[in-house]
Amino acid sequence: MAKRNIDKAKEAKKDEFYTQLEDINNELKHYREHFRGKTVLCNCDDPRVSNFFTYFAYNFEFLGLKKLITTCYKNQDMDLFSQNQSEKAVYLVYEGDKNGDHIPNADEIGVMPLKGDGDFRSKECIELLKEADIVVTNPPFSLFREYVAQLIDYDKKFLIIGHQNALSYKEIFPLIRDNKIWLGYGFKGGAGHFISKYEDTATASNHKAGMIRVSGVNWFTNMDIKKRHEELILYKTYTSEKYPKYENYDAINVNRTEDIPCDYDGIMGVPITFMDKYNPDQFEIIGLGIANLGLSIGVQPYKPEHKKYRKEIQKRGAVDGDLYMMNGKEVVVPYARILIRRKK
Repeated sequence: MAKRNIDKAKEAKKDEFYTQLEDINNELKHYREHFRGKTVLCNCDDPRVSNFFTYFAYNFEFLGLKKLITTCYKNQDMDLFSQNQSEKAVYLVYEGDKNGDHIPNADEIGVMPLKGDGDFRSKECIELLKEADIVVTNPPFSLFREYVAQLIDYDKKFLIIGHQNALSYKEIFPLIRDNKIWLGYGFKGGAGHFISKYEDTATASNHKAGMIRVSGVNWFTNMDIKKRHEELILYKTYTSEKYPKYENYDAINVNRTEDIPCDYDGIMGVPITFMDKYNPDQFEIIGLGIANLGLSIGVQPYKPEHKKYRKEIQKRGAVDGDLYMMNGKEVVVPYARILIRRKK
């Protein structure tokens, strides 16, 4: 999706990007062992249109769930989807098949009104959160920081969709560094198609009717998965010519994850996309370097002690700061870098 469409959604305080059932199934199939005997909460999902509800209701017995709870913020756009018949916030509790047909029937599902607007931060929704073991949903991207903070505060297991940019948020990166959050299996090609009323600017080959393509999306979780312990095969060897050092930080620059050298024991700055291959048994995360900061605010020679520089770092939420290299002249690193070190 073009950046202007994301910005438009944020300005309108709307994040009506409904997840495809296929994408939910492709990710959730890797977590089956986590759900047996558990209560699942989908607290950003209108059960009248949510594919998260559909997935868990129809796989209730297969997963061995104890209970399914879904809540939604009240619908303020009655024309968004034809299925929406009410603007009231509701919640739903499903406790499995009762008549033996293995289908979630209407008389087995209780749709009940909420007193408030269904905001996940409201008192009544927090009470439902307390009851849950695992939270699975696609939360509003504009409220991602607050949403994750709540999950951490209440010590919940979760699997949620977020944008790759969240990896560099000052509220999120420390959780990534400390192995409290990591990436799931993800969307094919790092992009997802979501059911939405917003205009889709995807190319013809990527366009899907009634959907919008959003690049850079991923699944964030704190449930352990096999992928997280798959060792990244390293075969490149270190040379000072191929891997220049940063002028303002004792680390080498690595432009691509597959170029990480197998024989360098120091700190390396790798692309943020490295997180999709991150194995905490193989690597240690040291910090985060933010790119292009000096150029963007016109500060030369990009020194950290510059007051305007420090203010800009705080505004952008940088954890460590800018990185630049010296190859006869100052060269600002064009993209953010995760600072890592191989474990011996």
